[in-house]
Amino acid sequence: MTDRDHEVLALLPLPVATLHILMAVSSEELHGYAIMQEVEARTNGNLRLSAGTLYRSIQRMLEQGLLVESRRRPAAAKDDPRRRYYRITQFGAEVARAEAARLAELVRLARRSGFAPGGG
Repeated sequence: MTDRDHEVLALLPLPVATLHILMAVSSEELHGYAIMQEVEARTNGNLRLSAGTLYRSIQRMLEQGLLVESRRRPAAAKDDPRRRYYRITQFGAEVARAEAARLAELVRLARRSGFAPGGG
């Protein structure tokens, strides 16, 4: 196992908000409010991140190297200079994939135990 593998595994399991934020920024750079909206839309309203949870999570994720603040900005007409845009890092994507694999294994075991649909 490489040092990088150890770094990834050290962050697991991810807090629910962290995984959802990583998924929200997986395909495009977003500002905080847009991340909140994306998470709510992806979960059909089942998860609504408060501003406090979102920005504490983002700060921690920046420190962990899962996200970086983007230097690119939208056209001035579509931008608000107060907004900060975030994008996922390669390390962030590795951690998200590892968490997804961990969760898939957990569901597999739950199915085998009869605790999740599709098992037996």
